Amino acid sequence: MNGKPGGRGRRLVLWRHGQTAWNLEGRFQGTTDIPLTEIGVAQARRAARLLAGLQPYAIVSSDLQRAAATAAELAAITGLDISYDEGLRETFAGVWQGLTHQEINERFGDEYAAWKRGEPIRRGGGELETEVADRVAPVVLRAAEKLPDSGTLVVVSHGGAIRTAIGRLLGLDPYTWESLGGLSNCCWSVLGEGARGWRLLEHNAGSLPEPVLGDDN
Repeated sequence: MNGKPGGRGRRLVLWRHGQTAWNLEGRFQGTTDIPLTEIGVAQARRAARLLAGLQPYAIVSSDLQRAAATAAELAAITGLDISYDEGLRETFAGVWQGLTHQEINERFGDEYAAWKRGEPIRRGGGELETEVADRVAPVVLRAAEKLPDSGTLVVVSHGGAIRTAIGRLLGLDPYTWESLGGLSNCCWSVLGEGARGWRLLEHNAGSLPEPVLGDDN
């Protein structure tokens, strides 16, 4: 899924939701539907003012309320409608959901260690990371296909879901996806469509992406 050679110059902004109470408590959220905190709403509002400067053509969002409320801040500024898709939800992590990482390590130590080593693990009996990519990346690509040349799509989703989607869209081996690192609340990554497909332009950004000025632009 590495885009089309000689692509049309489209751009994907993959934006993580704002802060939640479970983020502060270090709890694994997964598909649990947790709202934004007041700080999370403020983060979304600030980020939306920046992202509006990219003149997005469309917004697609996870239907979980922390993502939907984040997307709503950008929609309020741009006047764009939001398309909601449950395929953009965070990784389902079964019995891990609602537990802190310390609690997970104490109760499911071997499974937790295997996950940290990069082994394909159904965390808490839930989804594999590759299965998350199997549902998230096609949603992004279907929405991207509706963009005009050089159009920008904003995808509002969740940290783990975004990382797997980026890995899949760039054609990276799943074992290497962890090397992309996590996204802070309300930060985003930007993929651009170049001559050989999608390429990562910005990662975990909190300000407007700057053009690459140099030989590798």
